[in-house]
Amino acid sequence: MQVDYGTMRIGKHEMWADTMAILVVEDEHKIREFLKRGLEEEGYAVETASDGEEGLELASGGAYEVVILDLLLPQRDGLDVCRALRADGVTTPVLMLTARDAVDQRVVGLDVGADDYLTKPFAFEELLARIRALLRRERTARPSILEVADIVLDPASRTVSRDGRTIDLTNREYQLLHLLMRHPGQILSRAVIEDRVWGYTFDPGSNVVDAYIRLLRRKIDHGHPRQLIRTVRGAGYVLRT
Repeated sequence: MQVDYGTMRIGKHEMWADTMAILVVEDEHKIREFLKRGLEEEGYAVETASDGEEGLELASGGAYEVVILDLLLPQRDGLDVCRALRADGVTTPVLMLTARDAVDQRVVGLDVGADDYLTKPFAFEELLARIRALLRRERTARPSILEVADIVLDPASRTVSRDGRTIDLTNREYQLLHLLMRHPGQILSRAVIEDRVWGYTFDPGSNVVDAYIRLLRRKIDHGHPRQLIRTVRGAGYVLRT
């Protein structure tokens, strides 16, 4: 099946797929949202970036199992982003996407550190197969546990604890905490949270993000003298380190 932005057939994912975090760096909105929606339906946690600078900033944290990286990007192209990641010691598998099918472009991409190469248009099932292959290759070595203060999040088991006590979270609460923990000390605006957790921006009057922050606070901060999830008035939310 070739990529069709109106319809999509979702196959069965492997049992461990819902523990995996993927970053999609793609400047074309329709493709970016198509990939995000499809991968989330397969059980993956997905964040997106629309240009090379943002993609490099996110990927540099090393908190993803796979980075899907378009070659032609504004700000910094995919080759430059991949080269910079490898120079910084980030070993996250990179799957390069491009509309170019010339052999020399594939070679250059692999030479700068990409792990695999997929030419547009592609079958969504092939993309999934490439991702599974990369995950199998990296499962024993991939970074897993995130720790901020006394909060511990283990993507491999999808468990969260604070001060040694296990905390049960819904899927959205988990995605929200995962996002905050990947950016400790960084103020995230409501718009950024909406885009990276829900995949779109709500109406200006919506309080969905605020509501989920309140729910998350009850589970994470309630009963603890140190409140870690903080509101920065007029700016957004931050997980204090």
